[in-house]
Amino acid sequence: MLLTKSLFTLLLIGVLVVVAPTACQTSSVPDPAAPAPARTLVSSSLLNEFSAAQLRNRYTGATSLLRLFIRYGVRAYRLEYNTTDTDGKPIKASGAVIIPTDATTLVPMLSMQHGTIQSDADAPSNFNTSSEAYTFGSVFASQGYIIAAPDYIGYGASKDRPHTYEQRAGLATASLDMLRATREFLADNNVGWDKRLFIAGYSEGGYATMALQKKLEEETSNEFNLVASSCGAGAYDKPAFMRQVVNEPTSGIASINRLYIWVLLTYDRIYGLNRPMSYYFKEPYATQIADRGKDVDITVSLHTIFTDSFRKGINDGTDTAFLKAVQDNDIHDWKPRTNTRLYHGDADNTVFYLNSQNTYQAMQNRGATNVTLETLKGANHATGILGFITGTYSFFGTVPAQ
Repeated sequence: MLLTKSLFTLLLIGVLVVVAPTACQTSSVPDPAAPAPARTLVSSSLLNEFSAAQLRNRYTGATSLLRLFIRYGVRAYRLEYNTTDTDGKPIKASGAVIIPTDATTLVPMLSMQHGTIQSDADAPSNFNTSSEAYTFGSVFASQGYIIAAPDYIGYGASKDRPHTYEQRAGLATASLDMLRATREFLADNNVGWDKRLFIAGYSEGGYATMALQKKLEEETSNEFNLVASSCGAGAYDKPAFMRQVVNEPTSGIASINRLYIWVLLTYDRIYGLNRPMSYYFKEPYATQIADRGKDVDITVSLHTIFTDSFRKGINDGTDTAFLKAVQDNDIHDWKPRTNTRLYHGDADNTVFYLNSQNTYQAMQNRGATNVTLETLKGANHATGILGFITGTYSFFGTVPAQ
């Protein structure tokens, strides 16, 4: 039988530190999407297979408690599928699918959007031990979920492309087409899916999940039976978040600064701004960023290194090109149809709590009664994942089978 939610919670509090995403943080760019192609799935290949006993043996030391939560064996596959890049051109992307192998009843699908990763090795379709798909994906699959885990553009089969970091259309499109490819894979292999779809993600994964949910609800009609969405610590309110980073003191931690710079570089590229770094940043930082990109080491509050002219253009609204790019990626102000939970630590100094707070308020103002904000008291970006995962497990467990 399935483990109780309280026991599952105790386990995760003890071992969730194994994986903690570090990240996250208009215009005329086309938003590809729309109709599903006749065939999305290109190929599938077996990554690995674990019996329930083998899964239990995988978890040792600090993760040994995970043995208690293994119910089924699992089988993991790499899928390659057709999707579109941010310029609307067709490309191939990839992801991992993990299925419970011994289930005797139909099971739901859970689309897991991963948090920020710095290496292709951690992409779900590589199924390395450090990836969210390998760790939590395997455990949730063993509990009776079909896991669909997109790599996103920039990893796996599309690793020769720049990652669409915190870019709404790129993340949502790759995730939606991964769902379409997974659906075809399940049909091809007679996997027992009960047609329910859950979606979840934390950090960049939280933002990607919200972007996917919005796309599913607004652009795909009833193509999928989306029953619940859990979004953790995502940067949904892009305009408000951007203005705070530009104008207010931030942590000055190099690893966090890299994330904000990565977003700026992504938007500059995708939206065709193609500005010199000296437009955005003072020296010597402009040269450092031009040389090293998102991997630069800057240990001061980012607001102190923006040029006065860039800050002025943001604050008085005259930098319309950059502001349109930011607005194109804003996903906080709409009315979801799906039961939705927002999880966020109120001490998050990476993706500020205002993102979830503003999102909840905007959705309430639009009349949404199915959205809940779960404030994780005292949690920062890293420690907030504990409350997110345990809360998500409990939340999804309340959704009845159909």
